[in-house]
Amino acid sequence: MTKRQPAARPPNVLFILADDLGWSDLSGEGSPIYRSPHIDRIAAGGMRFAQGYAACQVCSPSRASILTGLYPPRHGITDWIGARSGAAWREIERHDRLLPAEYEHQLRAEHLTMPQLFQNAGYRTFFAGKWHLGSEGSYPEDRGFQTNIGGWEHGGPAGGYFAPYANPKLTDGDDGESLPFRLGAETARFIDTQRNEPFFAFLSFYSVHGPVQTSRDRWQRYRDLAARSASPIPTRRFAFDRNLPVRQVQDCPIYGGMIEAMDDGVGLVLDALDRNGLTEHTIVCFTSDNGGVSSGDCYSTANLPLRGGKGRQWEGGIREPFYIRAPGTTTPGSRSDVPASGIDFFPTLVEIAGLQGGIDRELDGTSLAPLLTGAGPGDSGGDGLLGRDLFWHYPHYGNQGGDPSSIVRSGTTKLIHYYEPRRGGNQDELYDLATDPGEREDLLAGTPPTGVVAHARELRGRLDAWLDETDARLPTVDADYDAAAAEERRSQLRTVLMDELEEEHAAYLHPDWQPDDEWWGSQAATAD
Repeated sequence: MTKRQPAARPPNVLFILADDLGWSDLSGEGSPIYRSPHIDRIAAGGMRFAQGYAACQVCSPSRASILTGLYPPRHGITDWIGARSGAAWREIERHDRLLPAEYEHQLRAEHLTMPQLFQNAGYRTFFAGKWHLGSEGSYPEDRGFQTNIGGWEHGGPAGGYFAPYANPKLTDGDDGESLPFRLGAETARFIDTQRNEPFFAFLSFYSVHGPVQTSRDRWQRYRDLAARSASPIPTRRFAFDRNLPVRQVQDCPIYGGMIEAMDDGVGLVLDALDRNGLTEHTIVCFTSDNGGVSSGDCYSTANLPLRGGKGRQWEGGIREPFYIRAPGTTTPGSRSDVPASGIDFFPTLVEIAGLQGGIDRELDGTSLAPLLTGAGPGDSGGDGLLGRDLFWHYPHYGNQGGDPSSIVRSGTTKLIHYYEPRRGGNQDELYDLATDPGEREDLLAGTPPTGVVAHARELRGRLDAWLDETDARLPTVDADYDAAAAEERRSQLRTVLMDELEEEHAAYLHPDWQPDDEWWGSQAATAD
């Protein structure tokens, strides 16, 4: 029999963050082959935000926004830390028209973080996994976490997903130990030791960021699932969308194995809450830091019917699985269609825990607590959650095919402003997400009605005002832009790269496919 916790004890917080997980990559979100029963339990036990967003289309900005409740231009991290900016962008021979804006390379100490606030309130704070918010002096232990396991400057797993990890903040297990399993086990161990005192635990998986690696048995399982679910197996998996090939099919068995391994890690942590009698006394949040990798890094998944993926300005780059389970507050299995953002976690958790008095500055996020309790979006103060606009700012290119742009979503309409000159002279696109969630019909194309033009002009004015108010940094024109070199690169991407990708990804489903020899434990069924 589990022991009930005293009613006066403040609620624990468990925040689980996936890396690069797409909007439709979970079985509970409709994936045709990927399986995630433990993560699905979180959604089933709480509220699913069907229009939940990351604060940016790449990782570091989104992570900083979750921890601070601020939009990326406000904390200054607008690209993944380590990406080149300014004149250094030319060194990778991209031949782009613009030089990406400069950005902060660490989470500055002046910004209050959630763990700092919770620690000040007497909580024990714990971090495990990916950090990517700065190096020495800006590690998790420098920004409010009393325990740090695995968090340092690297954005991906330096040693891959099997020990040895090549991570100075994570001791190696036996060769072949699974990284997501280890991070889940460390978090579960923390819960076991902290069961009698309030805690704020942040489990930040490196999964499912590249490199794509899984164990042999998991690959086989998802290879068989993909072969059975696709009849016939597709001969083409990619379509070229503006700047790069984009994956159109969810059938990568390696990626399926990675999702399952992460999900098993989540299961370890949820089981720890159960066995310690803490499930009804712990707020659990789950989300991802940006859209699924349909292009660029590893071309791992498809985000259809949404357009694009990680690094891109369309919905596939910013829409996420977004769950909050707050026992006694949320109705199990409930759903909200009100747009929510990663900036909202901070004020939401602080309100539920009753710590509002510890915030010493204004946040950009808005508490979602009224939605969780069923009070309604209009009861959240000000214009309410339904009346607010959401903004994004990414003045960079990245390596996934996205364009330097800023975005405003107001109601169901979404305006994208591009900083690079475009054909026809119009640097804005306008979409109605209610009727066109895949963003295929730009309402400003051709000769739009006067009312549409007026609405776009109004949205653009709001976006420009927000950019001014947040002191957002902008890209600059590259005086050395070489149009011929840019066109040659684009031609190679359309032809050579497309063919290479088709061949490589088709091979993943061949019965005799063999993984990279450097994967520790990739042939061992016991690795996970």
